[in-house]
Amino acid sequence: MAKPVIAVSGKNGQLGSELQQLVNTLPGFEFVFTDREEMDLTETVAIEQFFRDHQPAYFIHGGAYTAVDKAETEKELAFAINATATGVIAAQCKVYNTVLIYISTDYVFNGGSHLPYEPDEKPDPINHYGYTKLVGEQMAMENNVHTMVIRTSWVYSTYGHNFVKTMLRLMKERTDLSVVSDQYGSPTYAADLAKAVVDIIKYCAIHPPVRGIYHYSNDGNISWYEFAVTIQQMAHLQCNVHAITTEQYPTPARRPAYTVMDKQEIQSVFGVQLRNWQESLKECIGKLLQSA
Repeated sequence: MAKPVIAVSGKNGQLGSELQQLVNTLPGFEFVFTDREEMDLTETVAIEQFFRDHQPAYFIHGGAYTAVDKAETEKELAFAINATATGVIAAQCKVYNTVLIYISTDYVFNGGSHLPYEPDEKPDPINHYGYTKLVGEQMAMENNVHTMVIRTSWVYSTYGHNFVKTMLRLMKERTDLSVVSDQYGSPTYAADLAKAVVDIIKYCAIHPPVRGIYHYSNDGNISWYEFAVTIQQMAHLQCNVHAITTEQYPTPARRPAYTVMDKQEIQSVFGVQLRNWQESLKECIGKLLQSA
């Protein structure tokens, strides 16, 4: 008998790349990784064809438009990929009785809180990217009963483009670097996020289907400046890192000032473990320096 299929969109993204390293941890399943070439998220017929071909038991939807600033000028494209396509995927999940795991973002919140955001708190995005991901969440929940939304934040890994890799490159090129010190959140090592997703699938394989919104990141909360200083120290680089305000570093898209999220629920429901952000960062930097 054929193994049940776990489909993953965004195969070349940070989460998709890390999940490819974990296929052996779920030997009872066949993984199918897809990207734009195999399934264009702007083409409804391509999504429908993919589901007809594979009829997945699980669909991990990590594929997304993630250029936060660019989304302010490419509004229609960002919405088509993050919102419309997610609605189509969720509708197909309903047809094929597929469990949907939709990866979302801390940017659905406005950043006005001073306490970690609970999963059921009212979202209020302040940029277009956050808005498109929120509509994606709503469509994922509305169009399919068996949907789990996992909001995450400040994702980095050894793969793709991310803050850690950018900082390491710039710190080697420059003697001074300025980083925003008044935006707070929690970093997420994509390898840890991938393991959390695997743990959730293992849980779902032996329990009744779960539905809901969950938060996941590494443990701890810091500013981008603190993040950069820690990267500099762990990599033993000589660059001087300076703290600046959001006002001093204007960007096309507004950024929320505080997006730390409460992660109690994902731990209590699925038994997911949270690693300290420094421990995970040290591991990632070690791998990056080894391969350099």
